[in-house]
Amino acid sequence: MGLLDRFKKIKEGLSRTRTNFVDKISKIITGKTKIDDELIDEIEEALLSADVGFTATEKIVGDIRARVKAEGYEDSGVLRVLLKEEIAKYLMEANGAEQAGPAPPHVVMIVGVNGVGKTTTVGKLAFNYSNDGKKVLIAAADTFRAAANEQLKIWADRAGVDIVQQQPGTDPGAVAYDAVSAAKSRGTDVVLIDTAGRLHTKTNLMEELKKIRRVVQKVIPEAPHEVFLVLDAVTGQNGLVQARQFLEAAGVTGIVLTKLDGTAKGGIVVAISQELSLPVKYIGVGEGIDDLQPFDRKTFVDALFSDQDSHD
Repeated sequence: MGLLDRFKKIKEGLSRTRTNFVDKISKIITGKTKIDDELIDEIEEALLSADVGFTATEKIVGDIRARVKAEGYEDSGVLRVLLKEEIAKYLMEANGAEQAGPAPPHVVMIVGVNGVGKTTTVGKLAFNYSNDGKKVLIAAADTFRAAANEQLKIWADRAGVDIVQQQPGTDPGAVAYDAVSAAKSRGTDVVLIDTAGRLHTKTNLMEELKKIRRVVQKVIPEAPHEVFLVLDAVTGQNGLVQARQFLEAAGVTGIVLTKLDGTAKGGIVVAISQELSLPVKYIGVGEGIDDLQPFDRKTFVDALFSDQDSHD
């Protein structure tokens, strides 16, 4: 997929957020000619309504106030440019998802609660890696849910990749161990380990994730190289609560934010970057197998503000 196609997909996926946030900002700015405290307060409210989060919003608004004062801005039209620049500044860039280390396979563990689109994400990630010319193997380590294997097999077939699975109820660690061992012997480039997605408040489930890590490290000591936490953008700030539960137990290295096309509060991307100090690695902007897009902060911000710039 070319850069223009990626941009269009992300722009379409952010349409609800753009209507809720950027269009609202435009109306606020259009209503006033000069920058004053009341105008900046209204922008602050718009940021909060888009789920940017209190911490990030305070930083963004604080920096805008400082720049307006230091650089002597008076015309309200400049606020759109300042806002775009400040939002981009507070987004962590996602780099190096494919940097495995000295030798393949690159092991990626996928964690998250039920209902966030985790199994779908595994399939779409497999498709992305495969499209990049990588040999991919999926480990169906969510052995608790009977339908998980069937769903994952469908996605593996759609992505054109291999899958290692065992009977429901099998020890998840055993599935992960077999998959990583097989990948090592076959010269596989990437292993994607799906895990159970039951309630994040259950301590024993977090222990299960730790066990999978320990078992995988018996085959490849530095694995998993990445741990992606899948969050549903529609849940907004509740996703941050889920994330904190997983951080210590799973060693999360990045976020996959699904269903961004289904929410008007896409500002959660900024909140995640700021409050968790974690990069968003991928964003889901549609139902299709090619709708999981690598996150790039410039592309994201350009798409978010696209109705006000030259991309239209």
